[in-house]
Amino acid sequence: MNGFIKSLFFGNYFYGICVVALSIEASLQQHVPLNSSLYYLFVFTATVLYYTHAYISEEITVSGNKRANWYYEHKSTIIQSQIFFSLVLGITAIVLYIRMGANLNQLTWFQWCLLGFFPLVAILYYGGLIPGKTKNNLRNQGWLKPFAIGFVWAGAVTVYPVLAKSIEDKTPYSPGYTQALLFLKNFMFITMLCIMFDIKDYASDHNKRLKTFVVQFGLRKTIFYVLIPLSSIGLGTFVLFAILRDFPLFRILVNTIPFLLLITVAYSLHQRKSILYYLAIIDGLMLAKSVCGILGMTFIN
Repeated sequence: MNGFIKSLFFGNYFYGICVVALSIEASLQQHVPLNSSLYYLFVFTATVLYYTHAYISEEITVSGNKRANWYYEHKSTIIQSQIFFSLVLGITAIVLYIRMGANLNQLTWFQWCLLGFFPLVAILYYGGLIPGKTKNNLRNQGWLKPFAIGFVWAGAVTVYPVLAKSIEDKTPYSPGYTQALLFLKNFMFITMLCIMFDIKDYASDHNKRLKTFVVQFGLRKTIFYVLIPLSSIGLGTFVLFAILRDFPLFRILVNTIPFLLLITVAYSLHQRKSILYYLAIIDGLMLAKSVCGILGMTFIN
């Protein structure tokens, strides 16, 4: 079981699950029909490939880094997995293009910009298609790094599911202020998780002179002056979104649970935690958020 858990989290399959779950949640909250199973397979595979490609390109510099050691020990298997997922991604992309390609010529310039902008930021995060080849990337901008990740994730799970459905069904895509608030909510939530993750890397980031929030402000100030206040802003954004959408009271309450968990977990980080705590508990908040959102939209009227 321990090997399965490590593979689930170190192999980035959990990220793939989270991106699918968050996409379903966002579609339901925007009252848009769900995408096809093929679309969810595409985004799952793309997510696993993206994160694994980044980690497999890194060299082991710290012997105590459990994730780096896991990649070194399973490098052959991971390479085979990358080849398999690349084939799956290519096949799903071709089938999706066959289904939707004829509708692409009807896209507006705004829709084309949305399709290209988020992947561009994802590439710039590592400085190019091959991570580690340059230091001129968003990842080395400590204060900007969590916002870049949050921005890309918010686009992937909030914008793309609805945009893809509109292309497939030949329906207009014209997001309004409620969609903007939902994007902001997801952006803030995931950005907070990224800032929490930087706490794990405090020592190495400090040695690299990478100016993350925790390196600049220290642990206590990061928790009480950054994480908890910004998490509260995210909660307030959701409440505003829910009021504008006339959500029932119980739906609002169930969707506040992830934000309360976010604040609780942020407070818990004043004590040292293991790498699996960050991967399972902190990243697990994404899954908790999506489950609460789906339950709120599906079962609570």
